[in-house]
Amino acid sequence: MDYKEYIEIVENWPKEGVRFKDITPLMANGPAYKSSVDEIVEYAKEKEIDVVVGPEARGFIVGCPVSYALEIGFAPVRKEGKLPREVIKVDYGLEYGENVLTIHKDAIKPGQRVLITDDLLATGGTIEATINLVEQLGGIVAGCAFLVELSYLDGKDKLEGYDVLTIMTY
Repeated sequence: MDYKEYIEIVENWPKEGVRFKDITPLMANGPAYKSSVDEIVEYAKEKEIDVVVGPEARGFIVGCPVSYALEIGFAPVRKEGKLPREVIKVDYGLEYGENVLTIHKDAIKPGQRVLITDDLLATGGTIEATINLVEQLGGIVAGCAFLVELSYLDGKDKLEGYDVLTIMTY
């Protein structure tokens, strides 16, 4: 299936010069959305995944249906102050400042094989921070899966040494 048929390019959003890749038309088309999730599910089966992890909020869009299909757990990675129990956290750089991501301290057990999911791989900063959290808890990052990769932003470079699946590349 050509998933790019279901991606809307929005010019100059959220700022001038950006060609935003909108995945909502893909999500709105049941068969296309299901097919893209199914590809990630097959990848996860090959990797013998124990738990799926996704950063808020768009990582949930991919990770939750994958974990549901595999009948395994999903662990959310959230911004600081959003998770109600004891967490670990990591600071990471953004284009214009810093951000903090957190995960429940008991979300991953040592040795569990983890699939990290998100809608988009751009600069790789969020996923690099998510990997850091998983590994702090003793998890093994068996793979990372994305609907879209913006290869011109070189985010995959930050994931060197990790297995990465992208459904479509721009």
